[in-house]
Amino acid sequence: MRKILLATLLITILFSCKKEAVSPKDTSEKIIQVNDSLLETAVIYEANIRQYSNEGTFNAFTKDIPQLKELGVKIIWLMPVFPISQTKRKATGGDFASLIEDEAKLDKMLGSYYAVSDFKKINPEFGTIEDFRNLVNVAHQNDMLVILDWVPNHTGWDHTWIKNHPEYYTKNIKGEITDPLNEDGTPVGWADVADLNYDNEGLRKEMINDMSYWIKNEGIDGFRCDVAGSVPTSFWEQAIPQLRKEKPIFMLAEAWEPELLKDNLFDMAYAWDGHHLLNKLAKGEANAASWKTYMDSLNVKYEKDDILMNFVTNHDENSWNGTIKERMGENGMAMTALSYAAPGMPLIYSGQEYGLDKRLLFFEKDSFPHTKGDMWKLLQTLAEIKQNNTAMYGGKNASAYENLLADNKSILAFKRYNGSDEVIYIANLGNKEEIVNLNTKHPYKDVISKKTFTDLNEIKLDKNEFMLLEKL
Repeated sequence: MRKILLATLLITILFSCKKEAVSPKDTSEKIIQVNDSLLETAVIYEANIRQYSNEGTFNAFTKDIPQLKELGVKIIWLMPVFPISQTKRKATGGDFASLIEDEAKLDKMLGSYYAVSDFKKINPEFGTIEDFRNLVNVAHQNDMLVILDWVPNHTGWDHTWIKNHPEYYTKNIKGEITDPLNEDGTPVGWADVADLNYDNEGLRKEMINDMSYWIKNEGIDGFRCDVAGSVPTSFWEQAIPQLRKEKPIFMLAEAWEPELLKDNLFDMAYAWDGHHLLNKLAKGEANAASWKTYMDSLNVKYEKDDILMNFVTNHDENSWNGTIKERMGENGMAMTALSYAAPGMPLIYSGQEYGLDKRLLFFEKDSFPHTKGDMWKLLQTLAEIKQNNTAMYGGKNASAYENLLADNKSILAFKRYNGSDEVIYIANLGNKEEIVNLNTKHPYKDVISKKTFTDLNEIKLDKNEFMLLEKL
């Protein structure tokens, strides 16, 4: 009997060890949580896994995560990691891949990340769930949050809800499920996806369950929600409090609507108006007065603790509207520095740190060289001052902002300050050299050129020249 008991005990121990070995949770994982302090100095990085590397895998990106610390990255936003629907899969040019007769060409058309076929699975194109878990763990070990790009407005046509829950979808007068439509009933142009109907309570419950799954089971830290303004605000009022019960999370809305930031809903929204203005400033289609008008408008639209994401590029802008060079010309670096100096959180899109000079393909595999050059150095410099100077705080307790030289249309200048800390951004948007006089008595250092000034009187600025001045 004793031998039987010992044998039983041994089997139990071995079974327990084996079970522990395959557990999805690693007890050695570092726990990092969203907090206001982190958000003040954070840079957010949009990871396009497919195009980031030649391999297009989680593992290829994960090995570079430690380098992102050099750029001040504290939040990694992963573009959708879910399986992509095959039905109505899009191809380069906008047509359905099914129309391509050449099989070799057809195989290259991978479709849109945003046509999700299953919200609880990993796209095998990128690797396995274990690879994904390793990415999250490495990010946490490097003090970074990981947020998933969530697509709440629609699904791909292969999603199981199409067959099992057609009541979750918008239908036309014939009772057919439709792609997303404009208010006048015309198609938005996203024929590869089916529009969800949030009048259905079952859909709301299941969507919240799917989002909760990634927080509870995989330890992710929040979501970037695609076209969040197209989903009823009442859903976010229902969903986000439930998600926050699991743990503190960071919520980014691909939207500008101020109501999405109220009452502890989303933490951050897109500075769409700001982005469009950066393009115009760079091309000479707007001036310093336009910037002042924009900044004044933010005080009317948004509350003091609202955060806006500032960006010179992202996946949509790069693929559809052009590279930074195409849209901003010689002023690309000046506008990048402006996206950091202005109140809010700056975004880096995959490849931007390497001076990305091509439009990345959207529906098929692409990649870019990983050569560190002038843009990497600039982003390093901007990260250093953002992390070490409280005047650059851009979160819920953002540092104060003051326009300077309000009557000068060629020179864009403003001050950020917090206690005794102070930085001044200044850029010559005109087409000739300008002499700038800010009537200061303190010494400053331009963190870009490393030049020091005893004061800011009679400063020469060439056309397209900019400075980020730190008070010494």
